[in-house]
Amino acid sequence: MGSFSIWHWIIVLVVVLLVFGTKRLRGAGRDLGEAIKGFKKGVKDADGDDDKPSAQLEDHNRDDAAAREKQRHDDKTPR
Repeated sequence: MGSFSIWHWIIVLVVVLLVFGTKRLRGAGRDLGEAIKGFKKGVKDADGDDDKPSAQLEDHNRDDAAAREKQRHDDKTPR
């Protein structure tokens, strides 16, 4: 009941291939790889430019608030 030998791992691999199929496993591997790349890119981008995205977000929020205020003003104006 110690560690598994190479034959145990080969049998487990064969069973997994039979249950899931190569196409599904390939897709899962591709998705995992893309997720890791995206995570690494996000960590890399977050290191140096912390102020830039928040400033863009604030500008966007200000524009939305101004548009809502203009809409309220236009709705109150008699025609």
